Amino acid sequence: MTAVTATTTIAAAPEQVLKLLIDPDACAAWSPVAFELDALDGPYLDAGSRARVSGALAGRRLTFDVLVHRADEYGVELEAAGAFRMDVRYALRRIDGGTELRADVAVGSAASLAGRLLLPALKALLAAGVLGQTLARISVAASECECVATA
Repeated sequence: MTAVTATTTIAAAPEQVLKLLIDPDACAAWSPVAFELDALDGPYLDAGSRARVSGALAGRRLTFDVLVHRADEYGVELEAAGAFRMDVRYALRRIDGGTELRADVAVGSAASLAGRLLLPALKALLAAGVLGQTLARISVAASECECVATA
């Protein structure tokens, strides 16, 4: 299993950062991989919700079933299962002037031949710092909305 962690500070309240993490349209703007939302059993990625997303990695189309385990003021935890499995956790912690956002992504074993072929590409993206870049995009998204903290 490959695991990667990144942390950033955002000048917005945790509740506002949470909105960026659970809104599918906002996710599409900051996601490191372009995706299409094929199905979602509600308007947001709330705890207990399920979604189906598809996108491309290294020119290959992939589909993942997403199950959200938690989505609250402390963060979001989900699993995505498809060609390979990913466990994702965004932890929110209130700090002076905003929020500390920590992202943990663990990539498990491949479930198919396509997964075994594409897993090295995903690991290379993670090793190249894509998770830190993702947090930077979330921070920019927070600064561009009305959710910037006023202290």
